[in-house]
Amino acid sequence: MAVSLLSHELSDLCLGKPALRSLSITSTIAEALEVLKTSDDNFVSIWNCDDDECCSRCVGKVCIVDVICYLCKDENLVSPSIALKQPVSVLLPKIPGLIIHVEPSCSLLEAIDLILEGAQNLVVPIKTKVFNNKRSKQQQKPFCWLTQEDIIRFLLSFIGLFSPISSFSIDTLNIISPNTLTIEYHSPASAAIGAISRALVEQTSVAVVDSERTLIGEISPFTLACCDETVAAALKTLSSMDLMAYIDCGGPPEELVKVVSAKLKEKNMNGMLQHFTVSMSCGGFSSSSSSDEEYSSSSMAVQVSPFPRPGRISRSMSYSARMVRRSEAIVCHPKSSLVAVMIQAIAHRVNYVWVIEEDCSLVGIVTFSDMLKVVRESFETMA
Repeated sequence: MAVSLLSHELSDLCLGKPALRSLSITSTIAEALEVLKTSDDNFVSIWNCDDDECCSRCVGKVCIVDVICYLCKDENLVSPSIALKQPVSVLLPKIPGLIIHVEPSCSLLEAIDLILEGAQNLVVPIKTKVFNNKRSKQQQKPFCWLTQEDIIRFLLSFIGLFSPISSFSIDTLNIISPNTLTIEYHSPASAAIGAISRALVEQTSVAVVDSERTLIGEISPFTLACCDETVAAALKTLSSMDLMAYIDCGGPPEELVKVVSAKLKEKNMNGMLQHFTVSMSCGGFSSSSSSDEEYSSSSMAVQVSPFPRPGRISRSMSYSARMVRRSEAIVCHPKSSLVAVMIQAIAHRVNYVWVIEEDCSLVGIVTFSDMLKVVRESFETMA
């Protein structure tokens, strides 16, 4: 079994993976937004296209959260229509090595090493059948990409090989990181914009805590990715606690919508106010969640990254139609086993699990990257 696992190539993990939806790096943010609103994936790949197809490469990825954080700049809130006309390249993080092109023959071990070096997505060419020897340029070289989640999910099929390490606690394995992104619940949500951008890059989240570091909830890029770009208005005008209620399932309470509108008007952000008003009038919030009673209860809810949209539910549909799942934040305890935490993260489609004590005080976070480090060390004993 160990030999079988080590012999796997990335082509084995690509079976059934869909071809990437792609955009040229010269596309506008508005064009990227349109693709994201009609895509099953939270991300769209950005390509540096060339007349010579062999030189075309994926140079990054963007999601709704990138757009939200970009629109949170004061100058963009004043005139979002102008901001959305900017090239999508302004959204790409200036961090090399997040996207890596690899061959299908790349080994599983090599892939894990690339991820541990900082890669988030491994772009792999996939084979397609040729009919009549005629294919368009896009069809000639379709690609898919593999993520940390894909690697972890695959490894779980061989979890018995990692015994007894897989049954050890995450505390014993020393993979709990105390370096978490946090914000206090009463702080302005705008104070978390930088942390949200960082969490998106690091594939984690921003913990919302009280003064004693009790975990109250989170502002998750995975949740924000299921919203639309007008959440930027809420991010700039609400407290962290109110933002959690705003992006919670069922849609933002009508009372909070009024607060956001009033504050946009107060700050003379007329461009975003108009954009926000149009979005809300098109079903941006659910009347079923507009009562003060529900607002009060939802504002204290612990947020969780929702499961990815089953099938395709367009972001142009009502907010409540898209945000259909709600649960407590994904947490574990220091004595939780490695395999239990892996299964938790995979089951909830997140790249991390918060670690808390019995009193809900925040200890730290465990990420897929932390888990892969343990797995990588285990490979040494299998070779």
